[in-house]
Amino acid sequence: MKISFALNGRSRTVDIEPATLVADLLRETLNLTGTHVGCDTSQCGACVVLFNGDAVKSCTLLAPMLDGGTLTTIEGLSAPDGSNQLHPMQQAFHQNHGLQCGFCTPGMVMTAVALAAKNPTPTEAEVRHGLEGNICRCTGYHNVVKSVLDAAGRMKVAQAAE
Repeated sequence: MKISFALNGRSRTVDIEPATLVADLLRETLNLTGTHVGCDTSQCGACVVLFNGDAVKSCTLLAPMLDGGTLTTIEGLSAPDGSNQLHPMQQAFHQNHGLQCGFCTPGMVMTAVALAAKNPTPTEAEVRHGLEGNICRCTGYHNVVKSVLDAAGRMKVAQAAE
């Protein structure tokens, strides 16, 4: 079947099997390998992408559901002008050491972007609760939470400037 959707700011039409998972579409068909698949059971959150602005686990979302929607992957967060300027959440993770091995980082960042968009001034407890579906096997989450709190402030300032 053919589906059409916006992917990282660009219109895409792809021919897929109806049972194709979004994670497989991204990684195998579209060569967007920033979305990681860690468990295939919706447990770890490494595969989180933004679908119509909401954080979703792409290993459980069927690709036909994308038709007519908007999908953003970790590759789509940086500046669309080609400058490779990092999104405020990516920059905060970098500056606050919010990653270790990096495997869970794309999913953490995408979840955090959705969280900060819905709640521009989250508390530490709200960030910890919001990230509950994302598992990191390397860290105690302290710097991840610090990164999200920092980026939420940056995103709020950026929105105010627009």
